[in-house]
Amino acid sequence: MNGYDLVDEAVVDAPCDAVWEALLAEFRGAARWWVPSNTFAPASGSPDRVGGEVRVTVHTKGVEGGGPKLRFTARTTGVEPGRRLDVEYVDGVFRGPSSFRLDPVGDGSRTRIGMRFQGRPHGWLKALAKVTDVGLEHSKATSAAFVALGDLLAQDRPAGSAAAGTGGRS
Repeated sequence: MNGYDLVDEAVVDAPCDAVWEALLAEFRGAARWWVPSNTFAPASGSPDRVGGEVRVTVHTKGVEGGGPKLRFTARTTGVEPGRRLDVEYVDGVFRGPSSFRLDPVGDGSRTRIGMRFQGRPHGWLKALAKVTDVGLEHSKATSAAFVALGDLLAQDRPAGSAAAGTGGRS
């Protein structure tokens, strides 16, 4: 197994700027919508600046569930505020690029968020990847996080400000 090339997407009932702010807050350690699967902690700089680094921990059995923890560092390589965030995994159990894309849907009150993950297992994860479908687990966790993001932003939206939608997915 050389690596993964996965794309996970969802449509959330919030404009791109709200989704962008929630994404950056999560990478700064907010732990509001990617938990229990992933937690993030700033390592240096800001995640929305080229060169900024974030430490990522994947909690394979949830934050409180024990199990192996997959740790790696993502360095920001490209930013288009409100639209795109590109990173490179530079240390830990993954190496390779990943990107987040935000695209307005319809009148702009909804956003398609997508993550393209092209990580390659590194170190001890190479052995685990031979017996566990790491790609499937990644997509399940990312899809669940996007649903949680949609639910969070729906709670934050003033009543009556948008039509009922997917709650996080379409």
